[in-house]
Amino acid sequence: MTTIAVVGTGLAGVRAAEALRTDGYDGHLVLVGEEAAQPYDRPPLSKQVLLGKCESQDIALTDEDLRAVLDAEWLLGTRATALDPASRALTLADGRTLHADGVVIATGARARTLPGMPRLRGVHTLRTLDDAHRLREDLSRPGRVVVVGGGFIGAEVASSARALGHEVTIVEYEQKPLLRQLGPDAADILGRLHTDHGVALVTGVGVTGLVGEDGVRAVELSDGRLLPADVVVVGVGAVPNTEWLTGSGVACDNGVLTDERCRTTVPGVVAAGDVAAYRCRGGRLRIEHWTNARDMPVIAAGSLLATLRGQDPIAQPVHDPLPYVWSDQYGVHLQIAGRPGVDDVLELVSGSFDDSLAAVYRRDGEISGVLAVDSPREFGRLRRDLRGAWSIR
Repeated sequence: MTTIAVVGTGLAGVRAAEALRTDGYDGHLVLVGEEAAQPYDRPPLSKQVLLGKCESQDIALTDEDLRAVLDAEWLLGTRATALDPASRALTLADGRTLHADGVVIATGARARTLPGMPRLRGVHTLRTLDDAHRLREDLSRPGRVVVVGGGFIGAEVASSARALGHEVTIVEYEQKPLLRQLGPDAADILGRLHTDHGVALVTGVGVTGLVGEDGVRAVELSDGRLLPADVVVVGVGAVPNTEWLTGSGVACDNGVLTDERCRTTVPGVVAAGDVAAYRCRGGRLRIEHWTNARDMPVIAAGSLLATLRGQDPIAQPVHDPLPYVWSDQYGVHLQIAGRPGVDDVLELVSGSFDDSLAAVYRRDGEISGVLAVDSPREFGRLRRDLRGAWSIR
């Protein structure tokens, strides 16, 4: 009997396991997860979980029925530390060796930290369920909250902290939040969203230090200012979990390098989700979006089974998604699709830049992205237009 090991039990890992079974794989299936918790969905961590509106059971990715369908061996609370490229054997942190015929790498990413900063009580990142519980405990007490980083995670945490009644400041290194990702016009919209809800926005400065002996008391900025803080949340991006693959022959560069069918440089090993930097028409991308973690494992599973079955891998579908991300902040629903560039022109289609809206990005006259604020119906229509343009490029 063959064995396939899925390393990682987040959304990408669970979806890979589902896809393998759906595609007819009936061999031994093992899921290896570093976290001891049952698989869970991450988007609610910065919103409903922080606000106390849901618990771990409410965001579970599996239930009894799905676990019965997967018929898998679960190795939770167990970290993979090495992969032998010749035998595809996994070394686990507890000393065990897991022999596999095929491997799906879905180890995701971890929150980036502030380099050289002291570890003080009250300083948080937000990536795991345990992170969310620790942060929720600190937010249950009155205090001043400083969020370092104005990206989606930072914005959602700021929104939740403000809803809980805290004085909140966001520190963003760029001149505007999400400037490089969404361009100046959309960045202005997001900036106003913060300030309209009483959140202070400090831009164009970096963080050079944290002040405090046991617990954090202030954040030191690169311009010399000190921001008083009882809670600090660092939301400055994520680092793909690839260190364990050193010496495995699996090529990595800001993620596991894959081709357009999710295959790595080692036969019988594929990668999917946040950890995977896949080849596409635009070069190479590593996308940390929920929809990518949902869809990419289906392609990866198909490629792996084609290899194990001796089928022509070139006949398998390629991973060429239309990127899509959403964010809920201050009761407002934001949706973005495509790959807009910082120099693309944002053209209003409906609504107003001061209220709900739908808009398209254009590059050399062609649509490159769609942005909507509380306009889901219009977004759906424009997204279909974008998908049509995307498919013929």
